[in-house]
Amino acid sequence: MRTVRIIPTLLIDGRGRLVKTVRFGKRTYIGDPINAVRIFNTKEVDELVLLDIDATRQGREPNYSFVEDIVSEAFMPIAYGGGIRSMEQIERLYGCGIEKVVLSSAVSEGTDLVQRAAMRYGSQAVVVCLQVERRLLGGYRLRAGTAPGAGSPSPVETARRVVEAGAGELLVYSVDRDGTSAGYDLPMLRAIADAVDVPVVACGGARQLDDFRAAVVEGGCSAAAAGSLFVYQASSNGVLISYPTQNELCSKVFERLS
Repeated sequence: MRTVRIIPTLLIDGRGRLVKTVRFGKRTYIGDPINAVRIFNTKEVDELVLLDIDATRQGREPNYSFVEDIVSEAFMPIAYGGGIRSMEQIERLYGCGIEKVVLSSAVSEGTDLVQRAAMRYGSQAVVVCLQVERRLLGGYRLRAGTAPGAGSPSPVETARRVVEAGAGELLVYSVDRDGTSAGYDLPMLRAIADAVDVPVVACGGARQLDDFRAAVVEGGCSAAAAGSLFVYQASSNGVLISYPTQNELCSKVFERLS
């Protein structure tokens, strides 16, 4: 039976709080991220993505002590993104115990940091997050602040470039689907997945377990990440940290991948 990685994505604001966004805008306070990590420990989650969504906007470095606190509580590997602009910052983050760095805004300045990080730590330790949104008149583009500016290459071309530079994995985050529970943007995921030969992780829009299957079978992804699905109770949208059991993943996702 084929299995894939199912990854909770935790969004952290500038005050160190766990939040959830809608289309990268409206925020809802979820709770203490350390408590969330402890719950995911009990759920036997295989890995987590931790994104500081304010670090770059506020022009600050990652909060290293906070990252270290999170990592020290986690039983699983953690990939971290937010505010990363230099090799010195990446070195400090690995010193905090993370397994992977997630680069996003840094790509707007070119692929040099991706290349340098991959050469020092290996491609498997370097993830690039592509924040993709739909154009008003059709097609896709990278979100402002993560693209090199006017005339930027398409998300597909950017995916090719960062992989050539050494990225070992792509986290493809749909801005339009974020927090909407509308399902993954499967055509966009398929276009990127078909263009590269590294794992592509779907993110943004998952509402139910079948969306994970769709991301793999229809979107061509190697793994699937989600936020709302793991922090909200489906029936009431109240906060409830959860994660499917292995039996649920097997019967509703893994056994249906072929």
